[in-house]
Amino acid sequence: MTRSAMMFAVAALMTASPALAADGAKTFQLQCKTCHAAKSTAMGPSLTGVAGRKVASLPDFKYSAALTAKGGTWTDASLDTYLAAPLKFAPGGKMMISVTNPADRAAVAAYLKTLK
Repeated sequence: MTRSAMMFAVAALMTASPALAADGAKTFQLQCKTCHAAKSTAMGPSLTGVAGRKVASLPDFKYSAALTAKGGTWTDASLDTYLAAPLKFAPGGKMMISVTNPADRAAVAAYLKTLK
């Protein structure tokens, strides 16, 4: 990611608005909903409450060893990095889908913050 793209993504995250979250909901429906639901499924963990939650911490989902070993908390920055390249963030992880556009990642992160 270029420096300007990263700065744009961070700025977008810091100025999250309802409109940005609505855009993120659209991207989520297109790219994420197949594997992620309100409750964890065999395909993916629930993303309800993911913003601010410890990485790989839901007891009802079997995370990859790579993501479990990663540790940390899902912050704006870690969500952005993960969504940009999940297998680079946690080599050996399960998630294969990335969100390549920084504005789309910022929108998805804003949407994830609404899931409580």
